[in-house]
Amino acid sequence: MEGSFASLAHGFAVALEWHNLIWCFVGVIVGNIVGVLPGMGVLSTISILLPLTFSMQPVAALLMLSGIYYGAQYGGAICSILLNLPCHPPHAVTCLDGYPMTKQGRGGVALGITMLAAIIGAAFGIGQMMVMAPFIAAIAFKFGPQEICALMLLGLLAGSTLAKGSPIKGIAMTLFGILLSLAGTDINTGNERFTFGFIELSDGFELVAISLGLFGIAEFLKSVNTVAPTGAKPVKLGFRDLRPSRAELRQGLPPILRGTLVGSLCSMIPGTGPTIASFIAYALEKKISRTPKRFGHGAIEGVAAPEASTHSAVQGDFIPTMSLGIPGDAVMALLLGALMIHGIQPGPRLITEQPDIFWGLIASFWIGNLILVFLNVPMIGIWVKLLMVPYRYLYPTALFFVCIGVFAARNEMFDVAATLVFGGFGYLLLQLGFEPAPILLGFVLGPRLEENFRRALLLSRGSLETFIDRPISATFIAISALLVVAQILAALRRAKPPVQLPEGAFD
Repeated sequence: MEGSFASLAHGFAVALEWHNLIWCFVGVIVGNIVGVLPGMGVLSTISILLPLTFSMQPVAALLMLSGIYYGAQYGGAICSILLNLPCHPPHAVTCLDGYPMTKQGRGGVALGITMLAAIIGAAFGIGQMMVMAPFIAAIAFKFGPQEICALMLLGLLAGSTLAKGSPIKGIAMTLFGILLSLAGTDINTGNERFTFGFIELSDGFELVAISLGLFGIAEFLKSVNTVAPTGAKPVKLGFRDLRPSRAELRQGLPPILRGTLVGSLCSMIPGTGPTIASFIAYALEKKISRTPKRFGHGAIEGVAAPEASTHSAVQGDFIPTMSLGIPGDAVMALLLGALMIHGIQPGPRLITEQPDIFWGLIASFWIGNLILVFLNVPMIGIWVKLLMVPYRYLYPTALFFVCIGVFAARNEMFDVAATLVFGGFGYLLLQLGFEPAPILLGFVLGPRLEENFRRALLLSRGSLETFIDRPISATFIAISALLVVAQILAALRRAKPPVQLPEGAFD
């Protein structure tokens, strides 16, 4: 534990360097704005800003992109509670009781409880990452190509089968992402593969083009004709309105603690993320409540538990991403890709080989969350006014920066065309009920899976038994097999027709 605190002190020294601190501040502010505005998703925002990080130091780039991710959660809660607008999926359940509290004149109390839940949930998630770091670093040197390959397989299966929607569709999208990652030059032989005569594909598809197409342009095409002006009026709140009473604190604190634990557990399972955590926390509170009928009519528990679980899960999502190289969702996959662009390989050795990045990121979490709390309280009215901006101005501006960002990645118009193709393809997937997020997961993890699989076979002279001879890799493969079996059994149970009893059976 003493080593963790010494490393954390080093992390604060890194995070408090003026350029890192500025980029952390920029990230949380942009994330806050993105959280308030419907349709301006975290994925598309990070995708747009990803080319900006090419000229930045890796630490500053990661602090900014991460700040956008967890900063958006604060803004999403504000518009959900005050305007009944679930701008982002994790806050959809907050509307159920947050907006009724606003209509009852208790919107300030709901926001005050939300801020408290955010602080406790985020602090627990950050502490969880600190505690687990030394343990992960201790086993880092036991990971060979067999273990890494099995770990990548588990991450791909978990990310595709546990994501929302059909598991079969998720697996199909993951496989498509892996196929996209195969295009380019073979790292072992130097031969080109799957380039189809395009010399621009000799280096493979650009991560920025895929992410901006699937999550930037596709979301624009989906939302451009569906998002209407809210007609809402800015809400005026004072500092006193945000302070809950002692009775409200006693009522809200236990749900905050339970929601924090739910979010912490969900963050350790790749593919769940803050959205699932918030719904589980809400369902748990309603289940154990002595008066479940209050939920949906302004219950504090219905705000406290989901918000705490959301912030705990968001911070905890960085644990498998940074320490094991397994992104829990599409945002984490994009952050993983950003590190790879800078030549940094996330995984068990990151903690010891890149302490500036790992511990600087943890320290920035403390700094960024404090900035968000102190900024959101006086600026709630300003954030709500942002909802008055017509979307016909927002989306064309975003598309302009999309094209510039893609072109700046490699100075190739081919990438701009690829982005447009992926955008149309992503929109088609959304219309057909396919989730495009697993494509990014497969594209990011696919090369690492292939590289370590081929290396393991080379070391074992082509024997597949090497994956079950080693305890750690065998454990990961066993968990992967259990995950597949569980999904098959769940599908069979859903497809089983109800039992039809003959007429007069109970006569």
